[in-house]
Order: sequence, then C-alpha cells, then structure tokens
Amino acid sequence: MQHQDDHPAIPRRLAFALFGALALSACSPSDHNNSAVALGGAQGKAGALLAYEHELTLSLPAEQIGAHLEQTRESCEKAQFGACNILLLEQSKYRARVVLRIVPDGVEPIVKQASQGAELGERVTSAEDLADAVADVQRQQQRLKAQQQRLDELAARKDIGVSDLIALSKEQAGIENDLQALAQAAAGHQRRLDTNRLTLNFLPSDGAERGSSLKRALRNLPDNLAEGTAAALEKGSQALPFVILAFPLALLWVWLWRKFVRRRP
Repeated sequence: MQHQDDHPAIPRRLAFALFGALALSACSPSDHNNSAVALGGAQGKAGALLAYEHELTLSLPAEQIGAHLEQTRESCEKAQFGACNILLLEQSKYRARVVLRIVPDGVEPIVKQASQGAELGERVTSAEDLADAVADVQRQQQRLKAQQQRLDELAARKDIGVSDLIALSKEQAGIENDLQALAQAAAGHQRRLDTNRLTLNFLPSDGAERGSSLKRALRNLPDNLAEGTAAALEKGSQALPFVILAFPLALLWVWLWRKFVRRRP
C-alpha cells in the first residue's frame, strides 16, 4: 500500500519542476535585455500634430563604440530601415553621438541594431505639439494668397498706369517670396510630423574614460600647482598693503586697551 501511494506523487513533482523551469526560462536576463532596448517610433493619432523625439544612452566597451557608430551611420544613409537622414555625428576618443531623423517604423530596428551587445542607460521620449505652428502658417498662406489674387486682378486691368503696374509687380514679388518661405516652413513641420528625431549616445562601459581623465589630471598636476601657486601669490600681494597697515593699528589698539585696564581701580 505504501508503494502505491507514492507513485501518484511522482508525476506531480515532475510537473512542478517543469513549470518552474519554464518560468525561469521565461524570465531569463537575455529576454529582459531584449525588451529593455526596444524603443518603438511614434506618430500622432486622431488628428494630433505631434513631433516625437527619442534619446537613448548605450554603454559598451570603448573599442566597440566606433564600429557601432559607423554601422548606425551606414544603415541610415542606405535607408536600411526606411527614409533616414543624419543630422549630427560626433565622436571623441571614448564617446560618440549620432542624431538622425527617421520614419517611425525605422526607430525600433535601428535602435536594436545599435544596442547589440550594449547596456541600456537613460531613455527619454518627448513630443512637441505643432498644431499652433501649423495653423499659423496656414492662416498666413491664406491671407497672402488672397492678397496675391487681388493684386493679379488689379494688374490685369487695362486702365492701369505704368508706375502703378511697377508698384504692383514689386508687391507681387514680395508676396511670392513670403509664400515660398511659408511653404518651406510647412514642409519642415510636415517632415517633423512624418519622422522621428532619434539621438543615440554611446558611452564606454569599461571605465576607459575615467582612467583617461585620471591620467590627464595627473599629467597636468604640475602645471595646475604652478598656476594655483601663482594665483595665490598674486592675491596675497594684493592683500599685503592692508596687512601692513592693519598690523600697527592692531598694536596701537592692544597698547590702548592695556593702558585703559591698568588705570581702572
């Protein structure tokens, strides 16, 4: 009887063991890292005119920063993940930064590519509402187009004089220039609405930059000491006349105080 009671417990124990293993595998560190670096693009919905910007900090070994930066630049220039333009590219000995503008669907894949083997740092997503700016440009365009139509009607009249026609031509040219400037502003707004601005900051994870800063500080230590000593001497020389003047005044005050104390009964 005892052996018959033990047999049903064995499958239950195996089931619990398998369930625990599956749970641990589902929460493995690699899965956490993959989900952490996911940064999807965004676009305004329901008529919202929002311009989205993303900024991400990635830490990785210093010797790999250049390769990651170059790979990101090539992917953007070749439009590997959709229309993309490089806005800024910076690189120093131990850090780099790339700013690009890319279609929303391209944000996530280019971030995943850039973050391979990197540790995720600060991540910021923000949006600017362009509704007022877009509406203002449209109002100005409508007003200028109405003026342009009136000027065209005046210029078409047969009884208009030459001097008036010249004045009208100048006004028409000015309105045309203003309309072109507004068209460029509207195109810029639309570009910001259709794409996302993405900033990737590559920082060293192995302390190379801190070691370099320490070496630079030690190397500059003699010069810093000399400059500090010179500055201290210069300030001291400026205060020296006041010290010379204050010393006899202090002696006089001590002598008067002692004399006054001696005269007291």
